[in-house]
Order: sequence, then structure tokens, then C-alpha cells
Amino acid sequence: MTPTPTELHLHQKTRQLDVVFDDGQHFGLSCEYLRVYSPSAEVRGHGAGTGKLQTGKRYVNILAIEPVGQYAVKLIFDDGHSSGIYTWDWLYELGLNQKTHWEDYLNRLKEAGASRDPA
Repeated sequence: MTPTPTELHLHQKTRQLDVVFDDGQHFGLSCEYLRVYSPSAEVRGHGAGTGKLQTGKRYVNILAIEPVGQYAVKLIFDDGHSSGIYTWDWLYELGLNQKTHWEDYLNRLKEAGASRDPA
């Protein structure tokens, strides 16, 4: 059973979402990280290997957080992206494996000759 967040706090100035779970885990997740790992089909694709590498998201910010039932939130980003539903499972996974996911993202950017910076 996945832990449930007891607190979500958006720091727009530093572009970070703090998430505290009921098992005591606390994660600071950057808006950029949340944006490039959006669970939306637009980002992840519709099947294995069909995802789209997100580039130029270094300065993206979250404009709003909307609850989705008792199991998730919808994050509204200032680049217009708003189709990802971040379940508690997915937020927990992103928190627990942040270092690995981030390194993978940076490696994929490098391999693609792409940048975190906007064009």
C-alpha cells in the first residue's frame, strides 16, 4: 500500500514542490523534474519506447495544483502542460528514485544533443 501525502507545498520562487508522506518520507521535487517525468501520454507515449524527450524545461514552474479524487493531483505548468495525473504512487516513486531518474534524464539529453535550457 502506497503512502499518502499529508502535505504538498509549492515554492514557486524556487520552483520546487515539497511532498510529505504519512510514512515520514519527505521529498523536494523540482518543477522541471516533475514536468519531464509527467505521467501524461504526451510525455510518456502510448507504449514502451514511444515517450518524447522533454527539452528546454529548466525554468518551468507550476501554476496550480488540482486534486483528483483521493488518489492524485493534476499539476498545471506555465508552459501550458496540464494533462498529467500524478498519483500518490507516481509521486512516491519520483521521490524515492529521484537521483536515478534525474541522471537518466541528463544522459538522454546528452545523447540527443539537447538542452535543459529553453531555445
